[in-house]
Amino acid sequence: QVQLIESGGGLVEPGGSLRLSCVASGRTFNDYPMAWFRQAPGKEREYVAATFRGTFYTNSVKGRLTISRDDDRNTVLLQMNSLTPEETAVYYCAASTNWFIIDYSLLKDYEYWGQGTQVTVSS
Repeated sequence: QVQLIESGGGLVEPGGSLRLSCVASGRTFNDYPMAWFRQAPGKEREYVAATFRGTFYTNSVKGRLTISRDDDRNTVLLQMNSLTPEETAVYYCAASTNWFIIDYSLLKDYEYWGQGTQVTVSS
């Protein structure tokens, strides 16, 4: 059974930093796409960043958020800096076995999802 387990969420002040971690079990995702999405209250789930033979970001997070992966540990990370209150959301890890994704922002292309970790940016 494949599981994605996120951790690292919490409460942070505006301008602060957090590092999210997602550990996969049940199969390896080395050399497969993995991504982070987020869902704010009352809003749709939105794409944040992806990694697959490179890194890709939605425009609003470029320069502040960094996605990386540790294939030895079957883990994907999201370093978040200079956070704003508007980024308060549940953050989800996602994984795909499709090497031919064209648009990493589409939820339908990811077969596996974690349960999410809450990030709250507030003073």
